[in-house]
Amino acid sequence: MAKKSYPIHEKYIIEGDTLKRKNKTCPRCGPGVFLAEHQDRYTCGKCGYMEKK
Repeated sequence: MAKKSYPIHEKYIIEGDTLKRKNKTCPRCGPGVFLAEHQDRYTCGKCGYMEKK
């Protein structure tokens, strides 16, 4: 099964001269790895880190 890729412009917002991330980043993996937002939690697909809302 091929990995699904997402356009990079869906993960960032440009505000004036600054670039902001839309989602939280994983504290274990570092910047560049985003947490997926579920109804009651945030999860990292790479390392399995989970954080409740």
